[in-house]
This record gives sequence, structure tokens and C-alpha cells, in this order.
Amino acid sequence: MAILVTGGAGYIGSVVVEDLREKGVDVVVLDNLSRGHRAAVAPEVEFYEGDIGDIDLVRRICTENGIDATMHFSAFAYVGESVEKPAIYYHNNTVQTIRLLDELIACGVKQFVFSSTCATYGEPQYVPIDEKHPQKPANPYGLSKFFVEQVMKDYDEAYGLKFVALRYFNACGATDSHGEHHDPETHLIPLILEAAAGKRPDISVFGDDYPTPDGTAIRDYIHVLDLSQAHLLALKHLQNGGSSEFVNLGNGTGFSVLEVIEAARKVTARPIKSVIRPRRAGDPSRLIANSAKAKEILGWNPRFADLVTIIESAWSWHQANMHGYDDLPA
Repeated sequence: MAILVTGGAGYIGSVVVEDLREKGVDVVVLDNLSRGHRAAVAPEVEFYEGDIGDIDLVRRICTENGIDATMHFSAFAYVGESVEKPAIYYHNNTVQTIRLLDELIACGVKQFVFSSTCATYGEPQYVPIDEKHPQKPANPYGLSKFFVEQVMKDYDEAYGLKFVALRYFNACGATDSHGEHHDPETHLIPLILEAAAGKRPDISVFGDDYPTPDGTAIRDYIHVLDLSQAHLLALKHLQNGGSSEFVNLGNGTGFSVLEVIEAARKVTARPIKSVIRPRRAGDPSRLIANSAKAKEILGWNPRFADLVTIIESAWSWHQANMHGYDDLPA
């Protein structure tokens, strides 16, 4: 039996694939490489290039490999892009995922770990945010994930699908062999490290007048290895007959933009120029997770919550891979 990892050539998916393999689990990757990197997946891993909504391909993968569970990471995840191009988000993140679910269920694969997002909550009414917080997504990206969550609930009742939807906060950090390589890059820590490496002249700080101690927005950062651990625990939960669950993943501690920049200066020993720019519309002042449920239901405990440790891991990977995966053999 094997685990299907969709989007396994992407940032988080590739780390989970690595983690599963280290634990002796048979892994099959499905990725269309529109935003992933073939070089992020070890050559010995069974790899299929294609779309998650290609039902013939999904059926073949299930038949050829004896798939018994799926971890689903294939999604577009740029908030700004989702506002400009909502059609591709609803098609890829929602419609294609429904097609994937339909074929998995038809093949008898009814254990599903879903990469969701805190963007399903929208503007926070209180922090830290728990799973009972109202869900009012503020952009098509958040809505595209929210719709899938609703579909999974209905599919559980109608077809016996069992799932764990993991609502991430800010994924970051790296392993020795896997890190962030996006085009374009929009995440704060890799952008800061690009400034430290001289790839960009400065780092933008969008707003310094928030109601926070230093005036900049506060976010909850979670190491990609801790995210990976949560996925493996979610899979174990389902394999042990656990019920479907919606679960937040975050450290429960927030760091401001200026705090992250200062920590990066210490880690890199480089001067990093920051430039204050106007706020971006819709950016909340604080996003912090309440992850008590993850600890209670899954037995999850973050191991790399320290901000310096997170940045050190990312800086080490970026230093070793100055062009990301572009210089590695596919």
C-alpha cells in the first residue's frame, strides 16, 4: 500500500514526501509542475506528471500503486493573484480537487489529509484564532479552500470520506535538502533573505501604524518540519479510525515584521535595508493560532518554534541553493 501526495514537488509537499520516506512509507507523487520542481522529489520516488483533475490518471495511479490514503497539497496560494485571477483559483483549488475526491472515492481511497489555510477565517474577530472562529474568507484563495472544506464535510456524511483539514498559519523554514523556491516569491522570510543575499535592494514593510507594539503586523510562523509532522500525525489519526477534523496549525506566538527582520539580521550578519510602505488592503494587524486542538487530537507539539531557529534553517538552505532548485538536476 502507498500514500499519494499531490503537489509533492512543491514547498511543503516535498518536505512531507521526504519525511514519509524517512519513516519507510511508500510514496507516490502527482504534480503538474506548474509551480513545483521536479528536482525537489528524489528520483527513486514514483512520480506522475499531470493534473489532479485528470480522472483517468488518478484511477491509473490508484490501480498501479495500491493507494490507500492521500495527502493533498496541489493548490495556488497567492492572495493577490487570486483577486486578479479568481477563475484559476476556483478551477484549480476547488473544481479540480472535487474531481480528485470523486475519483479517489470511486477507487475506494477514503482517507484524505487536506492542506487548508487560516485564510478561511478572513479578518479575525479575536486572537488567538481557534477552530470555532467564524469563517468569512476575504479573498478567492481563502474561499477556494473553504469550498473544499464544505465539500469534504458533505462527502463524509454521504460517502464515508474521512479527512483532516489542516489550517496553516505562516509556513516557513527549510530542511537540509528542501526549502522555499517560489516565482514570484511573496513570503516574508525568503524575501528578507533575498535582501540579505543582495538579490533585492530592500525589504518592504507594509504599514507601521498597526495597533501592535512596534506598529507592524504580527504573524504566527510555523516551521515546515512541524507542518510535516502534523500531516503524518493526521494520517495516523485516520488510519487508526479517527473522525474527520478541522485543525489549526501554528505556534501560538506572533512576531512582528520588524522582529522578523531584526532576527534575520542577527542570523545572516548582513545589513538588511527595510523600507516602510503603505498598508496593503485587507492585511489584519494580528494573525495568531490557537493550536490546542492539534495537540489534543493529534498529539502534535511543534519542535522548532524559535524564530531564530526557523530563519537559520531557511538561510542555510538559501546559501546552499542560491538559485533554488534551478541548479539541481531534474
